[in-house]
Amino acid sequence: MGRPKKFDREQVLNKAIPLFWVRGYADTSLQDLEKATGVNKSGLYSEFESKEDIFLACLRHYFENRGGKTVLSEDPPGWHNVERFLKYFQTCSWGCSGCFGVNSTRELAILPPQALEILAEHTVELKSLLLRNVQAEQTTMDAEGVTEVIWTFFLGFCLEQAVYAEQSILARKVEGLMRAIRLL
Repeated sequence: MGRPKKFDREQVLNKAIPLFWVRGYADTSLQDLEKATGVNKSGLYSEFESKEDIFLACLRHYFENRGGKTVLSEDPPGWHNVERFLKYFQTCSWGCSGCFGVNSTRELAILPPQALEILAEHTVELKSLLLRNVQAEQTTMDAEGVTEVIWTFFLGFCLEQAVYAEQSILARKVEGLMRAIRLL
């Protein structure tokens, strides 16, 4: 009989996410994960098969707990949900700005194939929810086209947060986009 775990899986994931978020998949070592989580290598390997498995678990945990889907799913749908969604990513309970998923796409060529599946699935889900909100506003422009504009803004906005840490600049960008799309 093995020894009982002395750590909580969710706490390990919550401590590993900022590490992968800031350093990336390639530049995060198992030693870094040990230090960040406070769990030694044998403990990590008793719960996860590999660094890849830890990363995939972090990605799933992030998407399950981030809350963007919740904001976009609220009724009634419309621009207010889109604006709240975009502003939601200015702050983060993991102490990072932007989106862990978007940041991870910078390493697409080296990510495990399952990560691409997780990212693609989440992208489809969020874009579908964005489309629901755009359709509720009955825009004069094609709702799918407006959704693509918002999604492209979102991707760039998440990456740009590393450059513009000042919240007022980020808030102005969201407000500018919202003024523009309300005219469509």
